[in-house]
Amino acid sequence: MDEDDLAWETTGTEIDYRCPGFDVRRDDVRFPDGEPGEYHYVDEPPTVVVLPLTPDGDVVVIDEWRQAVGRVNRSLPAGTVEPDDGDGLDRAAARELAEETGYEAAAFERLTTVEPANGVANAVHHYFLATGCEPTADRDLDDNESIEVSVVDYDDLLSTVVDDGLRDGRATVAVLWYELLRR
Repeated sequence: MDEDDLAWETTGTEIDYRCPGFDVRRDDVRFPDGEPGEYHYVDEPPTVVVLPLTPDGDVVVIDEWRQAVGRVNRSLPAGTVEPDDGDGLDRAAARELAEETGYEAAAFERLTTVEPANGVANAVHHYFLATGCEPTADRDLDDNESIEVSVVDYDDLLSTVVDDGLRDGRATVAVLWYELLRR
């Protein structure tokens, strides 16, 4: 089967709802059989996710309140790519690392890019490994961020992935990608 046989034609699009961080978009579509329809999804800008390792191989993690699930969640520095970041996703990764943790990295390496929920969102997450991380930057949290920073042993963090202690999907993908293909 040709990919074009599965493609929907977008005949129109509108934002149904705007809020900080994302929009809800409605596309008017024509299905492959010619029938018209609608499709609603979360429309959000690209995101960077950083797995920051210290010179000793420990991981800089954040504990952040997550209103959607009503609890503090262990995670990794992550955030939206901003216009000031230019074309460099690694610049966005460096900015987010510094803003959320106060750490700066000696080097960044791209790990992977994923679409974590492409059935309901156009989210694209770009993953980076940051090495040589040191606490040399000033934190600059957004007004809606409640974050504490800590440094944990990499193997301890990996064990939380295995025993369901690490619930944040972005952090889990980063750790597993690093473990399976880089370590």
